[in-house]
Amino acid sequence: MNQANRPVYLRLRDLIAAAIIEGRYEEGAMLPSVRAFAAEQGANPLTVAKAYQQFQNDGLVEVQRGVGMFVVSGAASRLRARERDEFLSEEWPEIRARMERLGIAASDLLADC
Repeated sequence: MNQANRPVYLRLRDLIAAAIIEGRYEEGAMLPSVRAFAAEQGANPLTVAKAYQQFQNDGLVEVQRGVGMFVVSGAASRLRARERDEFLSEEWPEIRARMERLGIAASDLLADC
């Protein structure tokens, strides 16, 4: 699905997931408050809360009442594995088919590195 066509809460979830995977929000670190993240992204706080709730439901963050949400141990590796699986099953087949249509070999891509 085109990123622009995805619901906003999923796009926000992807931003947070990328930040966790890249180490900007390390394990044990507190996520920005719903209001702060909403202001930063120009999003509705209820939409941000929905994205945060998904992380909580997936066991990737824990809530400390009155304090905030914290990234749990192992969240980055779990997110990385999930995103890798999604890439290989959903995105890669389309990329590979397009490469074949355009006559691009994998070695062509690696030659520029």
